[in-house]
This record gives sequence, C-alpha cells and structure tokens, in this order.
Amino acid sequence: MLGALPFLAPAVVLYAVFLLFPIVSAIYLSFLKWNGFPTTPQVWVGFDNYVDILSNDPVFYTALRNSLIWAVLSLIIPTVLGLVLALALDRRLLGRNLMRSAFYIPAILASIAVATMWSWIYNPDAGLVNGSLTGLGLESWIRDWLGDPTIAIYSVFVAFVWQTTGFSMVLFLAGLQSVPRDLVEAAHLDGAGPRQVFTHVILPALRPTMTVVLVLTVISSLKVFDLIVGMTGGGPAQSSQVLALWSYSQSFINHNFGGGNALAVILLAITLALVLPYLMWTLKEDDR
Repeated sequence: MLGALPFLAPAVVLYAVFLLFPIVSAIYLSFLKWNGFPTTPQVWVGFDNYVDILSNDPVFYTALRNSLIWAVLSLIIPTVLGLVLALALDRRLLGRNLMRSAFYIPAILASIAVATMWSWIYNPDAGLVNGSLTGLGLESWIRDWLGDPTIAIYSVFVAFVWQTTGFSMVLFLAGLQSVPRDLVEAAHLDGAGPRQVFTHVILPALRPTMTVVLVLTVISSLKVFDLIVGMTGGGPAQSSQVLALWSYSQSFINHNFGGGNALAVILLAITLALVLPYLMWTLKEDDR
C-alpha cells in the first residue's frame, strides 16, 4: 500500500488543487458578502445568502424547477434513445461504423457551437424548423421557439438531446461487448423471444454501464450552461434560467459573489442528493 503512494501523489495533488480547493473555496465564499473586487472587503454574513436566496430571490425557484425538469427529461430521453441506437448498431449492418460516427459527432462539438447552430435552426423567419413546417402546410404550428416563455426551455433541451444521445450510445455499445454471446444464443435456443432476451440477459449485463450513463447524465444535465447562454441567455423573462447559469449571473454580472457561490453550493447539494443514493443502492445490489 505504501509503495503505491508515490504513484498516487501526483493525481491526489491535482485532485486537491483543481477539485477540492474550488469546492471548499465556494463553500467559504457562500458565507460572505462580497462583490468580487479585490479592493472590496469581504464581510462574513453566515447563512444570510442562503436565506436571501430561499426567501427573496424569485428567479431561484424558476431556475430550480427548470434544472430538475431538465434532469428528469435527461434521464429518460437521451438515455433511452442512446440504448435504442446502441442495440440497433450492435448488429451487422451496411455502413454501421459510418452511422455510429454520425450519431457520435455531435457529442464532440463545442456546446457553444451547437447553440449557435440550433439558434439558426430555430430562427423564426429563416430557420429550418419553421421553413419545414411551412413547406408541409403546417403554418399553424410555427412558433418563435426560443422567444416563447412556455416552450423556450424545451426547445433548448432538444439541442441537448441531439448533442448528448451519441455519447450515451457509445457507452452502451461498449457495455454490449461484455454481454456473453453464449447466453444470448442459449436463450434463443430455449425459445426466448427478443423481448425476453433483452429483459433477462442483455439488460442485467448492462447494469454497470447503465450506472455510469445515468450518473454522468444527471451531472451533465444539472450543470448545463453553454447551450442556455448561447441560445436564450436564460430568457425570455428568465423562463429558461437554470441554476448553473443563475449562479454565474449572480457572481459575474450582478457582482454578488456570496449569493452566486451559495447557489453553486445548493446545486452541488442537489447533485449529491440525486447521485449518491443511486450509487449506494447500486453498490448494495452488486454485493448481493
């Protein structure tokens, strides 16, 4: 054990500097009143920033609701689509590798580039969506997709699904390689249909992969930032605001570093509350 310490030390130092220190610093700043300028004194206010957020910040509850809606939809739509694509492209198909690459390419694009592209697609006057609806004779369906407060957050979410589904697909494809082929063949010989094979053979074998996909999906959904900034900026009228963006806005636009870091700590607590119970349950199930 001690012999491994010299090899672990560089990683531990990097982990402490780039992860633990920022977390501790954010927690400390959340108890201060400070505008972010070095020449301005930092005043200890205790839990006042948290009380102010929960009682006097109307945007917080909108951002919280949108973040939770985003997380729930992310657990369902990109995950299911990624699994379906992985199952389809795990077979011998003509152009299989080309299709795998095509579905994965959005995942490696910069989020701000994706936001710019989808902003063009949603353009109410010359965008692809409204142009296609006009061509199909569905003019009544035309909307200002990013300017309507009732649908703006969901319009941005479509871009998120387009960008992230390919990443889930690749993880599931990797997991499918660990499914014992002899068990699949034995199930077919015993008369099991495709649904029974998927439910009783493939899905249990994909459990470790499913854990990774769900955890990464929750984390990425709660810290979504670039897409919102690039497509709506949190508008219109804060209708597409999320916690990560509101934390940034409070700190660097409103110069309220204490409130901004308090929002970041709340976001961290929500993330841990969603991820840790699932991980603990998964580990207990694996030990049985």
